[in-house]
Amino acid sequence: MASSSNAALLPSSSQPPNYGATASNPGAHESTPDERAHHTALQRGLSARQVQMIAIAGTIGTGLFLGTGRSLAQGGPASMLICYSIVGFIVYVTLLLLGEMATQYPVAGSFNAYTTRFFSPAYGFALAWNYWFNDAVSVASDLTAAQLVLQFWDVKHAWIVSVVFWVFLVGVNALHVRGYGELEYWLSSLKIVTVVLFIIIGAFVNVGFNSHHKFIGLENWRITGAPFVGGFGGFAKVFVTASFAFGGTESLGITAGETKNPSKNMPRVVNLVFWRIMIFYILTILIIGLNVPWNYPNLSNRSTTTSPFTIVFKSAGSSVAASFMNTVILTSVLSAGNHALFAGTRVLYGLSVTTPPQGPKIFGWTTNAGTPLPALFMTSSISVLCFFTSFIGSGELWGWLQNIVGVSNQIAWLSIGLSSWQFRKAWIQQGRPLADLKYRASWTWPWGPPFVIISVSILILIQGWSSVIPKFSPVEFVSFYVEIPIIIIMFMAWMVFRRPAPQLPTTPQSDARTPLLFSQGHRDAHKSKFHDLVDVNTVDLHVDEYEEEEEDIRDDEVTKRLNSKGRLFWSLYYWLV
Repeated sequence: MASSSNAALLPSSSQPPNYGATASNPGAHESTPDERAHHTALQRGLSARQVQMIAIAGTIGTGLFLGTGRSLAQGGPASMLICYSIVGFIVYVTLLLLGEMATQYPVAGSFNAYTTRFFSPAYGFALAWNYWFNDAVSVASDLTAAQLVLQFWDVKHAWIVSVVFWVFLVGVNALHVRGYGELEYWLSSLKIVTVVLFIIIGAFVNVGFNSHHKFIGLENWRITGAPFVGGFGGFAKVFVTASFAFGGTESLGITAGETKNPSKNMPRVVNLVFWRIMIFYILTILIIGLNVPWNYPNLSNRSTTTSPFTIVFKSAGSSVAASFMNTVILTSVLSAGNHALFAGTRVLYGLSVTTPPQGPKIFGWTTNAGTPLPALFMTSSISVLCFFTSFIGSGELWGWLQNIVGVSNQIAWLSIGLSSWQFRKAWIQQGRPLADLKYRASWTWPWGPPFVIISVSILILIQGWSSVIPKFSPVEFVSFYVEIPIIIIMFMAWMVFRRPAPQLPTTPQSDARTPLLFSQGHRDAHKSKFHDLVDVNTVDLHVDEYEEEEEDIRDDEVTKRLNSKGRLFWSLYYWLV
């Protein structure tokens, strides 16, 4: 895929894209003058530093700062450490698989588009709508989490703050994508500094620098009920909260359509970001498990959830430090909501500009700055869920939303595994050399995709154990498994009501006019009444491949620095960061 000038995905006078329609794919759609006047494309306005921080912001957020309290209360310190490590490794492999496809085909829609292109249009349709709902619910979850954080200061009518946050987030996302990226960059920087301080202070608290001047060590692992709380049910339940916490790593693919020089920047993001996240998570989980007892008062119950970060800072003997930490957690909640709103808006935009459309075309309308306002307003409207806290209880509602989002994240990872498996099969069976891949996670060949598919499937099945045994809990069971019937219903809806695949030209030049969604492999798949699986032997592997341009090379800041006189300094710098 050839990028357009001025770091834009498409010139503003070009046609609106499908998931992969670009300047190199002029046959996908011809815009009328009226359409050009009211519709521009997403723009490549995110720099490498912003994309890296966005990927971090999507994972180091509410799940780490607040969700770990719920994980500790439900499963205990050992369950939490083991489950987060397992999920972290699964997500790491998933990220590598996604990186291969996102670097080769950096299109709007990301892994939803890859699922449609390489696996099944019907399943891709169901997945995309499910993931959009996941992001929309995540915004509601983060606004609900803000109310929980405010309980530290006994704030009355905390829902008013949620309204203010909602207005702020919608306002930021209504601006140019650079505004979103810059906000995320600085909020993420604050979170990283906070996590580092927490690890350092937590280590000192554990060895005796606390308000009781007492060496803690492994004491909280030996109290009654620890280190495994709730038996196997409690252990299994932590998987979904861990999945909620790690959710967002897959969004690096969503930013691919708005990333400068993705062939260089996407591999950098994949290679660098997740190791930082793993280090932050594992060390943080260990510090929390050592310093906070699983039965700490109000750690997690129906009405409230307390952040372990705040508890540790309070244990250090400073109420001021605890208040500061709670303030930082509040900003992280804002960052997480900002990230979810951005991702959900782009997914809905991607659904509306496919060929044929998988969503109402109105959501494909963008401003001259490339902001899809209708998609933004629709995604943000789901946030009204956060105002039900007065009827249900903030802690209870946040727990349900966390379960729904966590399972939805797992379905996304499963789908990335399916897409990657088909993509790799197609690449090999069609005789494309592996050297043609712009990024290749060589050590995950060939076991990576089946590992992700099998391991995530097991997580989805076992994590709701406690909702069935020893006593069936209908509401909790629904929060764990409601995503599965939704996926099935949406899949069947597409199979029954889908539009027929477009009639494509059969000339040798047809490759240049083939929409991403329905290449010959997709058209052949429609011969079956029961499925529309893509034929890996005929799916088009050339359309939408990114081709680096001279402007990309000129603007590659990292390469310029590594080739400058100070290359030794910059080599050390990039190794450290």
